[in-house]
Amino acid sequence: MMMTKRKPLSASMAVALPLLFAAPLAAQDTNVTVGPDAFLAGYYKALDGQISMPVAPPGAPLPSTAATIQRIAFGSCNHQSRSQHMWAQIEATNPDLFLLIGDNVYGDTNWSGDAALSTLRAAYDEQSSHDEFQHFRARVPMMTSWDDHDFGFNDGGAEFAFKGFAEDIYETYWGSSAEVRSRPGIYESRTFGQGDRRVQLIMLDTRFFRSDFERMPYTEERAPLGPYVPSQDESKTMLGGAQWAWLQQELAKPADLRILVSSIQVLTDAHDYESWEQLPRERAKLYDMLGARAESGLLMLSGDRHSGGIYTDVPTGGGEQMWELTSSSLNLAFSTTERNTAREPDPKRVTDFIAEENFGLVEIDWDAETVSLSLRGAEGEVRAEQVVFWNAPPVVDEPETPGDAPLIMRDDRMIPGGENEPQ
Repeated sequence: MMMTKRKPLSASMAVALPLLFAAPLAAQDTNVTVGPDAFLAGYYKALDGQISMPVAPPGAPLPSTAATIQRIAFGSCNHQSRSQHMWAQIEATNPDLFLLIGDNVYGDTNWSGDAALSTLRAAYDEQSSHDEFQHFRARVPMMTSWDDHDFGFNDGGAEFAFKGFAEDIYETYWGSSAEVRSRPGIYESRTFGQGDRRVQLIMLDTRFFRSDFERMPYTEERAPLGPYVPSQDESKTMLGGAQWAWLQQELAKPADLRILVSSIQVLTDAHDYESWEQLPRERAKLYDMLGARAESGLLMLSGDRHSGGIYTDVPTGGGEQMWELTSSSLNLAFSTTERNTAREPDPKRVTDFIAEENFGLVEIDWDAETVSLSLRGAEGEVRAEQVVFWNAPPVVDEPETPGDAPLIMRDDRMIPGGENEPQ
């Protein structure tokens, strides 16, 4: 019997199938909802064995759960077809762990819309072929998350019809844990250290469950700082019910310092691209949940923006000063720091907005209970830095931290400094 090779299912066909069957189902029960997964399962079963799934180069094992972590590097936005020079710069900082937090490849480049996600699989294969990446993987332990371009398409979320297969590709490539593979989405958490030196790393999934953002009305002029407007729609979600419940459980676990990783920015309100600002109810829920966590220090890491900076805000009534370090990109810079900083003023950002290639570094001083935050450039040079005390007293009034004002320590608190303040 002659076997004919099945053609990849197109995106338009994936949309048409649910529409074809929706009417009779709706006639029986208006509450029945059938998504693309129900019609794609047979296709992916047939596809199995006809294609090869990409696998990352062998990686260094994660530190033991008892290991004291002192240095964590992280980065985002790595294009598989561009220079891979940053891996050597990151390794030179001798991190205990590296977090690759999204847009780890650009799998939607030249994507034709096929359900087999051919360009995503090819992007991972190309990334694996680089000697620099192979060398790095063998020497530096890694944890990963994803963002839009290694999930599906630009700014994509829960409505992406092929997200289940994208998850299979991700989990196969990175060798995800059994716990991650056991549930929808790729969120995970790990704790390292003992005694009073435990750091918990919480890697959120801001793609698989996320509702579509609300777009601005059409205009001929493109919005200079993004196309979205915040939505008060109570039905919209950033993390989905199961991940929210999981996060609450994770925040109740013992830790001395928690590092929360979100692929998109959390604190800022300065732009209308993707960020937690676009779902203010969900961001308020996050702040409340973080405020109710078991006692610990807190730091947030993010990427996505093809620029990096250090941010601070006091968003809750409890007076807690929160800190966020954004690092992006590893090899896909779009502008210059001077233009970037002028284009996007932000009272919550306490540094310039670093546009050139960068990665983030978090150095933990367990004795002093501080974290040193820095952005490192293409030659490993420091582009921005800040020391944060994670057990600082509550802030009574929200601090004003203009982008050009350094922060200094005064009475065990970080406050804005002026020209005559001691550094």
